[in-house]
Amino acid sequence: MTGKLTAAGFPEDLVRARARSGPAAALPALEDYALAMFGGSDTPGREAAHDMMDTLRLVPPILMPRRLEKLIDLGREPLYIDVALDTEVGGFNSPLPLVISALGSTNLTGGHIGNAVARQAGRRGVPMVIGENVVPSSGYGRLGDADHRSLRTRISAYCAELPDGLGGVAVQQSTEDADAEVWNLVYSDPTALPLLESGRLAFELKLGQGAKPGLGGMSVVDAPDGTAAEGPFTVDPVFGTGTSRVLRSATPGTFTQEILHRQIILMRNNFPRARIWVKLPPGRDIATAAGIAWAAGADAVTVDGAEAGTGWAPLSFMDHVGLPLAECLMRIAPGDVCCIASGRMWEGTRAIKALALGARAVGLGRAAFLAADEDPERGLLNLLDCCAFEMRLLLSALGKYTVAEVGREDLWGLPPAAAPVSTPANPQPIRTIDSKETP
Repeated sequence: MTGKLTAAGFPEDLVRARARSGPAAALPALEDYALAMFGGSDTPGREAAHDMMDTLRLVPPILMPRRLEKLIDLGREPLYIDVALDTEVGGFNSPLPLVISALGSTNLTGGHIGNAVARQAGRRGVPMVIGENVVPSSGYGRLGDADHRSLRTRISAYCAELPDGLGGVAVQQSTEDADAEVWNLVYSDPTALPLLESGRLAFELKLGQGAKPGLGGMSVVDAPDGTAAEGPFTVDPVFGTGTSRVLRSATPGTFTQEILHRQIILMRNNFPRARIWVKLPPGRDIATAAGIAWAAGADAVTVDGAEAGTGWAPLSFMDHVGLPLAECLMRIAPGDVCCIASGRMWEGTRAIKALALGARAVGLGRAAFLAADEDPERGLLNLLDCCAFEMRLLLSALGKYTVAEVGREDLWGLPPAAAPVSTPANPQPIRTIDSKETP
C-alpha cells in the first residue's frame, strides 16, 4: 500500500517530501544553495504573498503648480532630464536615492561577484552595505591575503573606484561579528581611513532581516567547516546522514527598548567619527524600534520588508512571516529622518512608491547581485542608469523635480487611514464669465 495512498485537495507532494527528508524539507532544495536567491512574494513554485507595493498606483495630477515654478526657473518647459535625484542618505551624499543592500557571508554573495558589485557601486558613488558574518566566515584580510571573500577586499574594491565626495560604506555587525570585533578592526584599518576621514564610513547594527525576522543568519557548509565553525555558530546536521552538508546558524541577538537605545549610544561613544545605521526586520513593533533608533541618534534606519531577499531561509518564513514593506513604511511614517527601504527593489516604479511612503532611499540587493552576475564590469552600472531613467520619468510625470517632493498624495490604493486628504487648501470658487462681460 506504501506510496499508493492519495489525498485529494491536499498538498500531498509536500507531505511526502517531508516524510522522505524530515527537517530538510522545511528549507529550500539543497542543490540551490549558492546558486539561487530567495525572498517573499516572488519565489517560483510558491504562493505569492499579498504585496501592496505592487497594487499601489502612481497618479499624476492634471494641474501642476510645481511645474510652473520649474518652468519659470528654467525659462522653458521642464523635462524629465531636469529632475534631480541626488540624495543625502544616512550622512552620505549619493547621486541617486539608492543604496546597495547588505551582501553577507554566503557563497552566493561573497567572492568575485560580491567584489564586482563593490567596484561598480563605488564607481557610481552609490553607498554600499557589507553584511554580517563576513569576518567570522571568511576573515578580515588584514594580512594582505588573496582571499576574495574577505571584508577588507570588498572595502578596497569599493574605495578604489569611489569619486570624491560621494558614497560611503556601512559595515553591518551581528552578535558573532561583535565577538570578532569587526567594527574595531574596520575603525583602526588604514584601508578604511579615507572613508573615516571624509565622513563616509558607517556601522550598521543589525536587529534582523526581512526574509527571516526573528532568526539569525543561516548558511550551508561542509561538515568539516561546520565543525570548525562551532563556537561562534550553531551547527545542525539537518540534511540527514546522506549528505556531508550541515546548516550553520548565527544567533538572532536579543534586544529590548533599553538595550537598543544603549547600544546606539555606545556605538556613538566608541566610534565618534562613524555614522550610525540600524537595520530592522519587518516586526509588528517596527514603529517603536525605529523611533528609539532615531531618538538615540541613528543617522539612518534600514527597513527590510517581508519581500526582502536572502541566500538561505526556511520556506515558511519567506511565505508567512513578517510585515510587507508598504505596511512597515505606513506604520513608521518616517518624516524628515532617514529611512532606507528594501524588499524586492529592482526598478524605478517600486522605488518611487517607497519614496512616496516616506523612505529617503531604497536598497538594491538581489537586483544588484544579478546585474553584476550578468556583466561583472557594467551590469550594475547599467541597472542603476535604467533605474535613474525610470525615476526621472516618473517624478517628472508627477510634476515634481526632486526626490524629496514625492509624497502620499501621489499614490492611489492606500488604506483610508493612510491616504492623504486630496482637497486643495483654500480652494477658490469658479466663476463663469457672462458673455456680455469683458473678460
